[in-house]
Amino acid sequence: MKLKHAFFIILIILIIDQWSKIYIKTNFMLNEKVEVFSWFQILFIENEGAAWGTKIPGEYGKLFLTLFRIVAVFGIGYWLVDSIKKKQPNILIVSIALILAGALGNIIDSVFYGVIFDHSYGNIATLFSDNPYGTLLHGKVVDMFYFPLIDTQLPNWIPFWGGERFRFFEPVFNLADAAISVAVGLLIVFHRKAFPKK
Repeated sequence: MKLKHAFFIILIILIIDQWSKIYIKTNFMLNEKVEVFSWFQILFIENEGAAWGTKIPGEYGKLFLTLFRIVAVFGIGYWLVDSIKKKQPNILIVSIALILAGALGNIIDSVFYGVIFDHSYGNIATLFSDNPYGTLLHGKVVDMFYFPLIDTQLPNWIPFWGGERFRFFEPVFNLADAAISVAVGLLIVFHRKAFPKK
């Protein structure tokens, strides 16, 4: 696979990811949702931290996370270019391109959204607002896809968790997250093709 093909994959993911996030940000208030099916909802939330909403504590936690993501993107970019030069298997190159696209998609939110949008609390955000909600490198990542495939109450006879509510799949995510997850899935399923023994 050539570098231009990998860049095309990255560009398509980035365009769709950013379009969907900007659309949600400028048409939904925070926590507003639309039920598409009983098992699929569009639910607008913002993620201040890393995966699963994890936050790094402290005054500079968010800044550290954003800078770490930027450094990681350079590392992933190098891995992609090096893999193409070494003519590695296409499944590996596609997976790296998906990971890079996902990482870039969320970095754009973290770096720029704080200075181009106002807040979404009880308010539909304005793009290029005169009163932005944050500062450069302190933006929040927009998430919107929610798949509560199972939403039930556990039977009382189950030890420890009996009677409690059980929901699967709980996380809310975006296209960038999905691209990374698909890439990891491809690398797990096709690991022998991606990393052939010489």
